Amino acid sequence: MASWAEVEADAPEFAAAVRRLLDAHRHKTLATLRRDGSPRISGTEAQFRDGELWFGGMWLSRKALDLRRDPRFALHSASVDPDDDDPAAWPGDAKLSGRVEEITDPARVSEVNKDAPPGPSHLFRADITEVVLTKVGSPADHLLIQWWREGKGLRVFKRT
Repeated sequence: MASWAEVEADAPEFAAAVRRLLDAHRHKTLATLRRDGSPRISGTEAQFRDGELWFGGMWLSRKALDLRRDPRFALHSASVDPDDDDPAAWPGDAKLSGRVEEITDPARVSEVNKDAPPGPSHLFRADITEVVLTKVGSPADHLLIQWWREGKGLRVFKRT
């Protein structure tokens, strides 16, 4: 699976656009899998550091327990409504998916999670399998979908 640095190296302009969307708002939506296999969505914060994508969770939170049991995840940027007068000005939305690795080394957790409140918490590093960027095309009569997959690179689709 790919680190964020590998996505950036393979498709730099695409990765920069995705990162702008993910960095534009503090909160994102994280999808995990419950014990019974059904989906759970949770709010989360994520950060890029040292060529990796990181996110955490409160100690023994449901999302952290989900990820410990099944490391598959999907992360979605915050969405804003398109402007009815200029839909092509909509910045789009970004989503990515893959698997996480929980980091438990206290020194590494402290290094990455400098702003975390005191006390125990969870820290996960994302291994990325796919990234999608969806925008309104120009002219605003179609969607432009950019899809990066590990080992397959970037593909672009037009959806009318």
